[in-house]
Amino acid sequence: MRDMFRNLLYLFFGLFFLGGFSQDKGSEFLWPGDRKLAISLSYDDALDSQLDHAVPALDSFGIKASFYILPNSPSLYNRLEEWRQLAARGHELGNHSIYHPCRRSLPDRDWVPPHHDLDRYSLEQMTEELITANTFLKALDGRTERTLTLPCGDMLVGMEEGYINKLEELFIAYKGQGTATGFSVVWAPDGASGKELIEYIKSVPKGTSLVNIIFHGVGGDYLSVSSQAHIELLQFLANNSKTYHVDTFIDLMKYAKKMGAF
Repeated sequence: MRDMFRNLLYLFFGLFFLGGFSQDKGSEFLWPGDRKLAISLSYDDALDSQLDHAVPALDSFGIKASFYILPNSPSLYNRLEEWRQLAARGHELGNHSIYHPCRRSLPDRDWVPPHHDLDRYSLEQMTEELITANTFLKALDGRTERTLTLPCGDMLVGMEEGYINKLEELFIAYKGQGTATGFSVVWAPDGASGKELIEYIKSVPKGTSLVNIIFHGVGGDYLSVSSQAHIELLQFLANNSKTYHVDTFIDLMKYAKKMGAF
């Protein structure tokens, strides 16, 4: 069920809402420390395996990441303080809606519950859900600025109305911003080895400035990579910190906007 979700997850990432890549074509965008490539590690859906395996590994390497949580996740209910402490240690809590609504009418979407069917939503309903999720996140970490990863990448509400223009009012950026311009690439791995995760970073197209790797389960749950593969990636990034700038997505996008990338 979730395998099908993976295949359709980021169809919308060719879109962006704060303008295109605006660096002069003859200039090269550089991150702090004159590094050419930044890495954003993020984790969707607020899963127990993220708290059990991903977070301890990230903290052991001193790497900050982004967690796109669902307020209706059982893990939020059962382990709320752990999620709050995660934010207190410098990780980002991002918006991923409340109920993870997706378009049930698309192929292989039988796993979408009818009451979470985005085809049945109104534009006002989806916008309200995102605002409510932001309010929940503010109660957790006290922050007012937020980034977004849209569930399934679906951009149509009620089968006909798009809402990308609504996002600029609510968010600093969304995951995958700049993909259409070649500024960034996005991958949601499922079952990838540590070697494959590392090779993906090494082999991104020339001129790419930002790599977004979006995890779900780590050592468990669904769309999972093993804990060992995850640690191998973190070790690689730690060993090559002079080459790769790794930070939360919100801080990366703030820097890119400040430097005129968008």
